[in-house]
Amino acid sequence: MIKAYVLENERLHVVEDIPANEAAIVWVDLQSPTAEEEQAIEGWLGIAVPSREEMEEIEISSRLYSEDSAYFMTATLPAHADGDHPEMLPVAFVLSGGKLVTVRFHEPRAFQTFPQRAQKAALGCSTGEMVLINLLEVIVDRLADILERTGRDILDISQGIFHPGESKASRRDRNFQIILRRIGRKEDLLSKLQDSLLTMQRLSGFLSAIPLKLNKESRTRIKTLSRDIVSLSDHAGGLSQKINFLLDATLGMINIEQNAIIKIFSVVAVVFLPPTLVASIYGMNFQIMPELNWSIGYPLAILAMILSAILPFLYFKRRGWL
Repeated sequence: MIKAYVLENERLHVVEDIPANEAAIVWVDLQSPTAEEEQAIEGWLGIAVPSREEMEEIEISSRLYSEDSAYFMTATLPAHADGDHPEMLPVAFVLSGGKLVTVRFHEPRAFQTFPQRAQKAALGCSTGEMVLINLLEVIVDRLADILERTGRDILDISQGIFHPGESKASRRDRNFQIILRRIGRKEDLLSKLQDSLLTMQRLSGFLSAIPLKLNKESRTRIKTLSRDIVSLSDHAGGLSQKINFLLDATLGMINIEQNAIIKIFSVVAVVFLPPTLVASIYGMNFQIMPELNWSIGYPLAILAMILSAILPFLYFKRRGWL
């Protein structure tokens, strides 16, 4: 699908007929283009539109390069990122002859919100370069929103670990399983966002280095964009460290619970060991055992077993082991 935008009254508007509006078009957005659509754009601009396979290559030289006075930049962006399983695919940005061409195979939120804003407000999208700067700013804002939501979710996980409500042991075990799954999902989301921010950081650095005809204000916006991306990368790194800490803390809590259970079984075994010894002695079948003929032999044996159980228990409690 092809969407072409022209600037009218300082606002972007979609046009249907590209050849008729060829000179006025500043942005062409290709979403999952067919071979015929790619050939039409290549014939119009005289450049080779990158394929999906080329966009998915990880070498910097395959993602950031210039060719025939055109500049090719590729970044990995999330789509459907309201949950923990965003769709991460590359998006190509091509600047050629003052026009911007974007190639994508999914639907990042910025490609929905930016055209709507540009149609309602004057954002200064007079050239492809200015469209790219505005679009990148919206993309960075979207990444910041996702990171903010992730940070709130991580804080909620932290509250569940360190300030849990009173619950039974079986329920606590289920809670720990849920927490571990949530931690795993957040770690996976953060790693994807860090990959996306890394590609955006490289793209902004490449954009600031290429010789574009931009005024001082536009170059300042690019520098601000680069600083914002760096700060978001640092923030994502901090969240990643916190996730690792919460993982270690959760595993530590699970070990404490398991050790408490083992401790109880160990104490019970030690407490009942002396009564078992007494019962074993008087359960022998030897003929010469004077206690067996005592009238109070049975109560004494019971009393000995009780005392042999109580004394270790009191000793453990006094030492603080219980």
